[in-house]
Amino acid sequence: MTKIKFGTDGWRAIIADEFTVENVQRVAYATALWLKDNASAPAAVVGNDCRFAGKLFSATVARVFASQGIKVFLAGNEFVSTPMVSLGTVKLETDLGIIITASHNPPSYNGFKIKANYGGPATPDIIDSVESRIPESVSLELNSLEEYQQEGLIEEVDLETLYCDHIQSSFDLEAIRGSGLKLAYDAMYGAGQNVMRRLFPEITFLHAENNPGFDGQAPEPIHKNLSELSEMIKLSGNIDSALATDGDADRIGFYNGKGEFVDSHHIILLLIQYLHKYQGLSGEVVTTFSCTGKIAALCSKYNLPHTITKIGFKYICDLMVNSGKSYLVGGEESGGIAVSGYLPERDGIWIGLTLWEYMAKTGRSLDDLIDDLYAEVGSFAVERYDLHVSEALKQQIIENCRSGKYTAFGKYGVIRTEDMDGYKFHFSDDSWVMIRPSGTEPVLRVYAEAASSDEAFSVLDATKAVLLG
Repeated sequence: MTKIKFGTDGWRAIIADEFTVENVQRVAYATALWLKDNASAPAAVVGNDCRFAGKLFSATVARVFASQGIKVFLAGNEFVSTPMVSLGTVKLETDLGIIITASHNPPSYNGFKIKANYGGPATPDIIDSVESRIPESVSLELNSLEEYQQEGLIEEVDLETLYCDHIQSSFDLEAIRGSGLKLAYDAMYGAGQNVMRRLFPEITFLHAENNPGFDGQAPEPIHKNLSELSEMIKLSGNIDSALATDGDADRIGFYNGKGEFVDSHHIILLLIQYLHKYQGLSGEVVTTFSCTGKIAALCSKYNLPHTITKIGFKYICDLMVNSGKSYLVGGEESGGIAVSGYLPERDGIWIGLTLWEYMAKTGRSLDDLIDDLYAEVGSFAVERYDLHVSEALKQQIIENCRSGKYTAFGKYGVIRTEDMDGYKFHFSDDSWVMIRPSGTEPVLRVYAEAASSDEAFSVLDATKAVLLG
């Protein structure tokens, strides 16, 4: 029997290979055992995104839970996003939320994510506890959904309307609609499409149809996957900004009116500026080790506490939930960002609307707002290479980093090194390069920050020459 192992953000596997009804039953049964051990009257929200057979798998989870006497609020919508399940978990006051999704993975994958009662990623101890309960096999006598509904154990809920209502009460949507901004949204065939059609029916939509195969592309909102959106903006000549979200709509991609990608480093800084400088909010800023150093500079300028964590949103969420402090923004380089006044959860639509509201309220273009930012902290760019190397070379490079072998990368002399999660080598002009191995494949991720994109690529090229030379 397949050994099922949860990764950093749930269990993911290839559909009909390891991601089967039988294996989903095993994971659901283990989750049900955890619920019964940790709640007196256990209840859970269950939903699925747009991936192939999502409804089948979410119904399987619901039936397994119901067979164990657990009350299930099952999404009655054709598909929902991860943030909708997270919000539903809080609003319906359940013990867990389960979303059947493989997020931004290729279309052949599906997955099983667990959300805790606070509406964010389950903590590692919850995941470990569920994983330890997964049986080698499970044989359950399951009734139909309809029978469990008649017993009151399964109740269908409209998570899409619940989410839209929460958006309506949390944003000044009329300011955005009445601003004259020409906006676009690329759903990447993902679970954000119906919500955005309800909220902004008049904007330009791309890839907003139900296509479980995502047209053969992994629905990850990075620039190389969004070339069609970028070209559409350039050709239209009248789009001011565009938002893209991934398969389960928790990650953001963002564009200016020139069709240029605005990365998460800039987005996090813009959020800090809007929420603190314009809305008067304060709180801790939590970002991961691979984020720009400009975040620390802006926090210092605004007298905001700033904490850096290891890479992975789970570390951000853990601080937000357990530190006892209030937070302003929590974000990572890969497009997962959370903000004050919501959940300790990534939500691409929520972050996109926050930025559009910033533009609408100030009457300034995205480029103008970024120029305002540069006036505060200076211009910068962060770029990244993924170096595909043998496992042996990868390990040798990491050992070289650990032993202090690298004192310069070409003309860039190292003045200090950090090793919180990978190795970050700082240079004299506030630029840096960071080397971090992938935990799952023979890849080295190499990040560089400098005053411009050209200079960041120069750092990357110099580093690559040393590492591979």
